[in-house]
Amino acid sequence: MNATPERHGPGVQRREDGTGATPERREPGATPERRGPGVQQRGPGGIGTPPLERSLNFRTSGLRLLRLTTPDRPLILAVLAAAVAAVAFSVTSPLILGHATDLIVRGAGTPGGVDFTAVAQILLLVLGVTTAAAAFTWIQTRLTMVVVQRLGHRLRERAQTKLARLPLRHVDRQPRGELLSRTTNDIDNIVQTLQQAFGQMVRSLFMIVGVLAMMFVISPLLALVALATVPLSVLVAARIGRRAQPQFVRQWAVTGKLNGHVEEMFTGHAEVRAFGRRAEAVETFDRLSEELYTAGLRAQVMSGFIQPALSFVGNLNYVLIAVVGGLRVATGTLSVGDVQAFVQYSYEFNGPITQVAAMANLLQSGVASAERVFDLLDTEEETPDPAEPHRPGQVTGRVSFEKVSFRYEPDKPLIDNLSLAVEPGQTVAIVGPTGAGKTTLVNLLMRFYEVTGGRITLDGVDVSRMSREELRAGIGMVLQDTWLFGGTIADNIAYGTSRKATREEIERAAMATHADRFIRTLPDGYDTVVDEEGGGLSAGEKQLITIARAFLTEPSILVLDEATSSVDTRTEVLIQRAMSSLRQGRTSFVIAHRLSTIRDADVILVMENGAIAEQGSHEELLTAGGAYARLYASQFAAVA
Repeated sequence: MNATPERHGPGVQRREDGTGATPERREPGATPERRGPGVQQRGPGGIGTPPLERSLNFRTSGLRLLRLTTPDRPLILAVLAAAVAAVAFSVTSPLILGHATDLIVRGAGTPGGVDFTAVAQILLLVLGVTTAAAAFTWIQTRLTMVVVQRLGHRLRERAQTKLARLPLRHVDRQPRGELLSRTTNDIDNIVQTLQQAFGQMVRSLFMIVGVLAMMFVISPLLALVALATVPLSVLVAARIGRRAQPQFVRQWAVTGKLNGHVEEMFTGHAEVRAFGRRAEAVETFDRLSEELYTAGLRAQVMSGFIQPALSFVGNLNYVLIAVVGGLRVATGTLSVGDVQAFVQYSYEFNGPITQVAAMANLLQSGVASAERVFDLLDTEEETPDPAEPHRPGQVTGRVSFEKVSFRYEPDKPLIDNLSLAVEPGQTVAIVGPTGAGKTTLVNLLMRFYEVTGGRITLDGVDVSRMSREELRAGIGMVLQDTWLFGGTIADNIAYGTSRKATREEIERAAMATHADRFIRTLPDGYDTVVDEEGGGLSAGEKQLITIARAFLTEPSILVLDEATSSVDTRTEVLIQRAMSSLRQGRTSFVIAHRLSTIRDADVILVMENGAIAEQGSHEELLTAGGAYARLYASQFAAVA
């Protein structure tokens, strides 16, 4: 299986990407995925929220983003060539129209009159030049879209590959929304920004150069007059932009808070209603909505000053050109057509300057998103598999923990000097209080985490010298919290095996786990489509599906982490019987809090503070009267 699910979730079997398990405890300092209703978890940068920060290093990130387009260098050269051609045709049309104006002015005062044939020929030439400019502009736009979309596709591929290689340590420390934002929202923002800005900026820069050259050809003096207002335009745009930017940052920040509040109220809708917090939720929404209205209004009003201000500076420029140009015409230095062409060039000169200023601000947002994506791509990956991985001659399921130590942080040991030998076909039950390291133990076996001391062997081979894919291919997992993906129930059951499972095999697995009965009561049976939240199914029904998924894999080692915690007692008894047959000839690790489910285990491990406090059979541990006996008595005292 090469696909990496969007969420690392319980209930996933034989995950080969390293993100298929949830640890017994989070790393210290880890951020929970989401908090309870009414608590703002997602701030700026969440799903649907533009990046809040301006680019910290515009040049470095911009150049790195540009280097990603290296495979499309021929297309980029074609974009530049098309832009040059489009600008060349565009800047010649005002000069040609100026000749037509001169023909009309000179012909109006002569006995022969205006040579309309010559004027018509010039106008046809202008039409041809304008058509050519439009054609090259279309080619440039089309090629720019291809380059940018390929860049977006390349970034998504790299982000997906990176997520598959990230250690579970990093995934646990990041909220799900943050990872989703970087791989979807930020990449989408990069694509949209470049799509709007790249082609426009290239054309505008070429247009500024081309128009300025034509202006100097017509009149160097008027060209210098036109350039005199450029510093003023840049100063005005920069000053207003600096004042508008904080307002946009505030707008995005409040948008992030509002998005987070809406999502939390939606996902926790039942809790909000049950605890009578509906009025408080509405009040919070109204307050955030009002803040967003105020911030958005200020941002838009402030940024709206840029265009009128630049237009005012441009009008001053036109006045200066008209005055100086009129004087030059009066002295016979320039013709009327030249002044007309120059005024048109002046308009085309100020427009690109305004566009470049606007696109530069837009690029700040895109590069800020690029920095977030690059930060993800630069994250340290899990240790690579050995170049020549070892493999057992035959996987029988013999597992050995030899003086294993593990800690999330160097000064806080979780498992210390643990040794354990499990023979093929044995069922090992692991019990203990929350945080004792039960699930961490099997996560170390599957190499979701790497041991910090000692080693773990499978049939005599150190698992750290095996490839993760081969190691996990022989291990099936059923976790406490179920995980389903959008698709049919049959597809969800078949997800556990890499081969193409037949409908008969899927139904046989469902019947073995007693899921067939409720599946057939659904409208479309096994073809019923469920979403990733398993809407319409109870927690117990979703768990039965994940258990059927494990049945279908037929693994050498089976890991059951509270696999029957969400089913009723009668179904649990039936599943236990089915699992007894499934465990025949397979090494099984069963993590349980309900001690009645592990009475038949070959070995029961009682873990406390990352160490094995007791081990033995059910009867032996009860007779010993230790920690297990106390746990057992606490669960059944009320029944007694």
